[in-house]
Amino acid sequence: MKGGGGGGGVGPAKRRWRFLAVGVLFLVVLSMLVPLGFLLGLHNGFHSAGFVPRPHTTTSGDRSNHVDNLVRKLGPTLPKDILKHYVNEAKNETSSANATRKSQKKKGTPVPPQVVLQPLGKRNISGDGGKAGMKGGIDEGLRLCELQYGSYCIWHEENREDMKDSMVKKLKDQLFVARAYYPSVAKIPAQNALTRDLRQNIQELERILSESTTDADLPPEIQKKSERMEATIAKSKSVTTDCHNVDKKLRQIFDLTEDEANFHMKQSAFLYQLAVQTMPKSQHCLSMRLTVEYFRDDSFDQELPVKYSDPTLQHYVIFSTNVIASTVVINSTVMHARDSMNQVFHVLTNGQNYYAMKHWFLGNTFKDAIVEVLNIDPFIPDYYDKTTPSHLNLPTEFRVSFHGINNASAMHSRTQYISIFSHSHYLLPEIFKNLEKVVVLDDDVVVQQDLSTLWSLNMGQKVMGAIQICSVRLGQVRSYLGESNFHKNSCTWMSGLNVIDLARWRKLGISETYWKLVKEQVSKKEGSAALASLLSFQGLIYALDNDWVLSGLGHDYELSTQSIKKAAVLHYNGNMKPWLELGIPKYKVYWRKFLNPENQFLNECNVNP
Repeated sequence: MKGGGGGGGVGPAKRRWRFLAVGVLFLVVLSMLVPLGFLLGLHNGFHSAGFVPRPHTTTSGDRSNHVDNLVRKLGPTLPKDILKHYVNEAKNETSSANATRKSQKKKGTPVPPQVVLQPLGKRNISGDGGKAGMKGGIDEGLRLCELQYGSYCIWHEENREDMKDSMVKKLKDQLFVARAYYPSVAKIPAQNALTRDLRQNIQELERILSESTTDADLPPEIQKKSERMEATIAKSKSVTTDCHNVDKKLRQIFDLTEDEANFHMKQSAFLYQLAVQTMPKSQHCLSMRLTVEYFRDDSFDQELPVKYSDPTLQHYVIFSTNVIASTVVINSTVMHARDSMNQVFHVLTNGQNYYAMKHWFLGNTFKDAIVEVLNIDPFIPDYYDKTTPSHLNLPTEFRVSFHGINNASAMHSRTQYISIFSHSHYLLPEIFKNLEKVVVLDDDVVVQQDLSTLWSLNMGQKVMGAIQICSVRLGQVRSYLGESNFHKNSCTWMSGLNVIDLARWRKLGISETYWKLVKEQVSKKEGSAALASLLSFQGLIYALDNDWVLSGLGHDYELSTQSIKKAAVLHYNGNMKPWLELGIPKYKVYWRKFLNPENQFLNECNVNP
């Protein structure tokens, strides 16, 4: 009994052991098959040489969506559906064969402060009224590109390089066509030899291109290989194949290539935006060095409060977070002034840059002019509410694009660039309570003539003197102005050089009107709060002569040397600021000459390379 019982107990144990052994063996075999599957090209993500898989566009689409999300984070804050509306309207207008005239549509894109805080923008026009906006020779493709990507397209066109590595590109094109014909030829039994030649050529080019990215990397006999591939493709074209399959394959590869091209275009546009919005390393170094030095040495911390509030002097106001940009504005103004002793400059900055600005302007002299640096942060909580940003705002820049049809077949588009006051500008009457008149200069301007005549300007009952842009009227941007009452034929205006009657500003309650408009547009979620400035000064703008300011040096490559020399003030509005590497090279000379190349801090931080 015991023996029998013992024998019965061993049987199940052995069976369990056999099952375990089979399971382990199965796992071992599986572990060998999985890598083998990858090596043989069975996984969708890989393919062996000569095998032409169906193209997959998911990866490109995912990356493209990712880039779109990033662009939206750094990009415009106007309604997101503007492009959709524009496209729908354009389609409706195009479908009307008898349309002889169409109302212009608009797309505005605010230019967020350039990264770290400078205004970001895209452009092409100035406030001088003498520019045509886009240069006449640019084709419609570039204009449509600018409509979507802004000044990136202008910069890319001007910096386009000659095609390099033409042989590599030719080989890729041949591989493109060969892959399209291969599946159809391979299905024809009578063409086994051609199929073999085609496969061998595809494998050969794939191997070469995997090892070579430039013409210099190609093997010496590459010309013969290219000719052999060309002859094989010619034979494939002569074979009667299923055109539908070839067409389908070509379309698949074309779609894949187009997706890749769109992805790289969006990626490049995003990197361009990132570059123009990011503070250069040299300027960050300068700001940090000056801040450290301020707390290290306060022996020359001098203040002249009497002059700061003397209404008989000429007071200039600059909103800036950029030390060298504000320095150029002040230095260029002083250098061209007949009498700098009456000039007082007020640089309004934020707490982050206050000490660097303070140390810099206390340690540098500008003839007989004096400079006051103010931290605007303490003023903000008293006047801002929860609907507006509680930090320093630089002038806001917009790209306004118009797209229409002149007749049944000719489409046209134009793009204008404007910059207007931001929230911070409406604190001026409270910050300078003892002053009655100031001149506001953007930190991206260069002064080339004496500005003293602005102080004797008789503006009548107007509040502000500014350059007007009558090529963009309020009626053309009405969808961004909400339901507010306005005159549709009123011209827009530019910041950059603005003469302000603070006494009349206070009397008419311009700041209160502005905050009311902003609050209404934010609460109703209609229009753009940033454009409330246009309504606040409606009917209160004194038009300055166009010769005072030449705008567009931050986006327009076509400005003439004669018009630049003639202008009293140069305005680098746009993305391509003169202190950035992406700035327009031929315009930088007018800006750089007002920096001191011998300054110790500038040299140590490589601001003047």
